[in-house]
Amino acid sequence: MPGPIQSLSRAAAILRLLAGGERRLGLSEVSTALGLAKGTAHGILRTLQQEGFVEQDPESGKYQLGAELLRLGQSYLDVHELRARALVWADDLARAAGETVYLGVLHQQGVLIVHHVFRPDDTRQVLEVGSMQPLHSTAIGKVLVAYDPVARGELGDGPYESYTLRTLTEPADVDAECSLIRERGWADSVEETWEGVASIAALIQDRRRNPVGAVCINGPVERICQDGFVKPSLVASVRSAARAISRDLGAGRF
Repeated sequence: MPGPIQSLSRAAAILRLLAGGERRLGLSEVSTALGLAKGTAHGILRTLQQEGFVEQDPESGKYQLGAELLRLGQSYLDVHELRARALVWADDLARAAGETVYLGVLHQQGVLIVHHVFRPDDTRQVLEVGSMQPLHSTAIGKVLVAYDPVARGELGDGPYESYTLRTLTEPADVDAECSLIRERGWADSVEETWEGVASIAALIQDRRRNPVGAVCINGPVERICQDGFVKPSLVASVRSAARAISRDLGAGRF
């Protein structure tokens, strides 16, 4: 098994050293504390500074942690809080709908599944936390694209990948779908990503009414749909769960 990459281990050690101190540290202090040559320590600090993980005081020349680390930490805390607030409501939704429930957030050009509640039956199921789903063809992705300009930007100009005959691949078609989603307040996807699978999703907002994620149910078309359309009762359940999670995040009533 390959060992750790030395330069990364040293960079991590520098970040921990700066995080543990109550003051800025100079190059000599960093190199002495970690037993590194000054040239090595300076090279790592310079790289960390270029990436925003470390800042250098222009007057003293000493180093401290940078704003980029705060941003990354806040992103982690936001997802952690979202998942924590959603646990009970996601479980309730799975029981009420009798289907799989996903909680997802925007991550680069897709949706990252951060919580997965199994369908409440005895069938064999695989945990999908950490998996990615497309933005343009899933309900959970489309609802994020509809409400979050950042998600729309990540989706790009198309044409988009086709997974089935029902996948929307042209930007104009996706944008028209997003307008409909904003009008009615929820998204659906019927065999647009996987044959025989349908999903319904609704947006989750934080206390500033910013889009922070989405919740959806996923299941066979014959259980999610009736007469060619998703069942209104399931739409109501998903929207109710999204509103409850949003309220717990401070969004208030809406």
